[in-house]
Amino acid sequence: MKAFDYYRAGSPAESTAAVASYHNAMFLAGGTTLVDLMKIDVLTPDTVVDVNPLALREIEVTDEAIVVGANVRNSQLAWHPAVRERFPVLTQAILSGATTQIRNMATVAGNILQRTRCPYFRDVHSACNRRAPQSGCDAIDGFSRGHAVLGVSEHCIATHPSDMCVAAALLDAEIRTMKANGANRTIAFNEFHLLPRDTPHHETVLDRDELITHVVFPTVPIARRSHYLKVRDRASYEFALASAAVAIQLDGDRIVEARLAIGGVATKPWRCVAAEQSLVGKPAAEQSFREAAQIALTGAVAQQHNAFKIELAKRTIIRAFATITEVTP
Repeated sequence: MKAFDYYRAGSPAESTAAVASYHNAMFLAGGTTLVDLMKIDVLTPDTVVDVNPLALREIEVTDEAIVVGANVRNSQLAWHPAVRERFPVLTQAILSGATTQIRNMATVAGNILQRTRCPYFRDVHSACNRRAPQSGCDAIDGFSRGHAVLGVSEHCIATHPSDMCVAAALLDAEIRTMKANGANRTIAFNEFHLLPRDTPHHETVLDRDELITHVVFPTVPIARRSHYLKVRDRASYEFALASAAVAIQLDGDRIVEARLAIGGVATKPWRCVAAEQSLVGKPAAEQSFREAAQIALTGAVAQQHNAFKIELAKRTIIRAFATITEVTP
């Protein structure tokens, strides 16, 4: 690991000022992504600014929303009674990721900012436009089984790895931040992550000195009937090949409202608005879910080894909706 300076921040303002003033500085929270990538020289900060001491560990519950501090651990959020009651999809998504030990260390903000698991990104000897801009993308002509089919470009096909973020995309979450100049802003979750296009190294809308302070989950009545389904090669400590976060409201057997986000197949957490709209007014039946799944995967672009993901994602969507509506697919 490359040598680095360590700075322990005492406040959000102090931490953002430190990152702004120190050359090539990065925030450190749980460290479950940053430290791993530093060990293999993918990330080589000159200064690490530790934000763990910051008082951003509370979960505030009101009738309107659940406001989560950036340093809340994944396990803490998943098991919170209000989260389990209002957002079962969020609890299920978090608990499907990583291991208990990692969830006990990883933070909510860190989960949102985690980097891709693309093996070419994590290999400093491979060409990767995310890690080294304009160096190329070895994944496109390489082994692409785990890569994205939605939101891809000729410069990057890396999949976004988070389970929690798929649920957050479904729930209209908002991200609150602070900059070194004291400015605050609120960012809609579905506008936070960027598509790779021709600048894959720009993964979010954050400025370098911008710190996530809170994540807000507004009360969404439909989310009480929600579900997260993750399909993977093994049941423990494995990333999704395809996943679906779904929520639905019924009037009898008719769909009044539906929500859908998918993971494991896209370059960012992927909200499927057109598919949601296609379900309104239709019966809660396998054919309705199948048609929505087809719409959700419209525009998918496969590489040599990951074409199976398109059909797998469709089946995952159908099964997820069938599960919460008790329809036999």
